[in-house]
Amino acid sequence: MSDVLVFAEHLQGNLTDSTFELLGKGRELAQTTGGHLIAALLGKGVEPLTEQMGVAHKVVMVEHQQLAAFNPEAYAIALKAVVQSLNPSIILIPYTSMGMDLASALSADLGIPLAAYVSEVKIEDGTLMTVSQMYGGKVNVESEFSGNPKIVSVLAGAFPAEAGKVEGTPVIETMEAPNALANLRVTFKQWIEPEGGDVDITQQDVLVSIGRGIQSQENIPMVEELARKLGGALSASRPIIDNKWLPKSRQVGKSGLKVKPRLYLALGISGAPEHIEGMKDAELIIAVNSDPNAPIFEYAHYGVVGDLFDLLPILKEKLGG
Repeated sequence: MSDVLVFAEHLQGNLTDSTFELLGKGRELAQTTGGHLIAALLGKGVEPLTEQMGVAHKVVMVEHQQLAAFNPEAYAIALKAVVQSLNPSIILIPYTSMGMDLASALSADLGIPLAAYVSEVKIEDGTLMTVSQMYGGKVNVESEFSGNPKIVSVLAGAFPAEAGKVEGTPVIETMEAPNALANLRVTFKQWIEPEGGDVDITQQDVLVSIGRGIQSQENIPMVEELARKLGGALSASRPIIDNKWLPKSRQVGKSGLKVKPRLYLALGISGAPEHIEGMKDAELIIAVNSDPNAPIFEYAHYGVVGDLFDLLPILKEKLGG
């Protein structure tokens, strides 16, 4: 009952950064509970990935053709079987597009309490404590849990990934796939990737990114001009893409692209966790927002509280008209 179980998320043959983040945090928690760190690896032909999870004491692997590509129904069935078999104290699941499906289904099916949007997790006096970011990160909610097990769905980037990248040889245990995988209501059909755009924002040294604060599509050209003057490219948060003001290839975030430019200038972006996941590793982050409590300021190296439309003309002048 004192073990910590981490769902090992992988995509196109690679473990995600979120997996390593949770493995590192999971080991820390397991040392406190006095249990073992166990990774649940679901898929087909995924055994080579176990070599990257040396931080874990054991990797429990479930392989089945229905798990070859992510199918929320199939993965929920398999993960439920792993949890019921191991009965861990804490279950760590990334708060990603995959994890959101799995954590909620697992919680509902097994009647296990779930903390989502989690940015902090620790154990104090034997009690699990979490902090969840609500309303786009503007409100922090503290929760404490008693009893076992419990599910913690953690925001990407909450913990360092390097802590989970430890060499070692975990014990590999193969679990028989549940019979229920033979009668699924959901079928995986096709993996579709967005078409390449005119600019690859993942290769840019400088990105000027816009959010809701840009107000209208007509205001985009002035920011695009600023990006050119800085020798960079224009990118955006999801609301801009959803409005079809810019193509999908310019989106930064969980459902877009991860970028690591030398400079990331965020204009009118509040800083929801979904966006932070895509740009948190930039070398220098400068944020401009009229809301002094905008979550983006927690990640920015420099911040300006003000109207971006007041700042743009000043920047333009400084850069030579």
